[in-house]
This record gives sequence, C-alpha cells and structure tokens, in this order.
Amino acid sequence: MTKVGYIYLIDDDDSMRESLTRMLRDVGYLVDDYSSGAKFLEKSLPISPAVILLDMQMPDMTGIELQEKLLKLRRKTPIVFVSGQSHPHQIVQGLKKGALDFLFKPFNLEELLKAVADAIEFDQGQLKRVSVDMEIKRDYESLTPREREVCIWLVQGLLNKDIAVKLGTTDATIKVHKARVMSKMHADSVQMLVKKYLESDLAHHPLNALPKG
Repeated sequence: MTKVGYIYLIDDDDSMRESLTRMLRDVGYLVDDYSSGAKFLEKSLPISPAVILLDMQMPDMTGIELQEKLLKLRRKTPIVFVSGQSHPHQIVQGLKKGALDFLFKPFNLEELLKAVADAIEFDQGQLKRVSVDMEIKRDYESLTPREREVCIWLVQGLLNKDIAVKLGTTDATIKVHKARVMSKMHADSVQMLVKKYLESDLAHHPLNALPKG
C-alpha cells in the first residue's frame, strides 16, 4: 500500500542509495533517487507532501550547498540530512537554514521511518498553510477599495465612529462596510480579522498600493 508522501533520496554512495530506496519502497513510499545534488536540481519536480533525504558529504556539492541552492529557488521541501561523520558546525548550519533532522550512519529502519514521517507531516502542514493563505488573500481581493480601507482601520483598532471621521462619512455607513468586510473575510470577530490580516501579511498586499476609489 502506497503511503502518503514522496521521498527524494540524494546520496553518491550507490549501494547505500539502492538499499535505502528499496527499503523505503518496501514500506510503501514513492521514492526518487539521485546520485548527486546537481542531478536532483536538473531532473526533480516539486511534489508535496515530501521530504529530501540528503547526504551531507558528496563530491560535486555538499548537502549544505544544495540546501542553500534550494532556499534561493524557494523550494521548501523539508530536509533530513544523512551523514557518516559528525561535523558539529555543519549540523548547526543545516539546522539554522531549516533542516528538520540529522541521521548518522549507521541508523536503523525505525529511526529512518520516524524522521521521514515527521518531515512529511511537517510538509503537509506547510501545504495547508499555503492553501489557507491563498484563500485569505482571495477573500481580501474580493473587497471593494472602500471596504479595504475600512478593513485596514479595523485592524488598527479604530472604532466605527473613528473610521467614519477618517473617511468623511457616517457611522451608519461604516457599520454597513464593516459587516461586508467581516462577511467577505469569513471573520466572526475583529480579533479573527486581525489574525488573518497579520498571518497573511495583507499590509503588503499589492492592492493596498493602488489608488483608492
């Protein structure tokens, strides 16, 4: 039975790569294996949820160097490093750049499967957050320019009467705009509206730079 999740295995040791690929496929994972970081960059396609099992020491480019390239490409697939030696500075560097775990050879199947499962679960969470973020931004884009203005002032903590003064209109009109904002943004409280606004960084949404009308 195929498990939920995809594994990119990158290791220049042919016997290790073949052994791990067979082992992971036997327990149900879909696995793509690569003998170098360069081949991975050339041939792999982004798939999610997934994990990259990445050998730390390889001749063409180290695991850390590949990690840096992936960060520049904005590929956020979680990385689990595999190493035959302990290099504390590399471990610290990899963790600072977002690696989820390190496995030191020799490791057992249980350790490997736990690291893989944890990383795939993490990537599922990333995928969900991206989906939620896109939904919030679509909702925000459905607001009229005036509703966006009201939304911004609500997020800043202004009351209806204060927003009315800011926008040169009446309290009753702002109440109508506020109700539409809350409905379109699927927020049942101002606190929820603020949370969505901040989490999706709507303050820097391109629409906010457009002339208001």
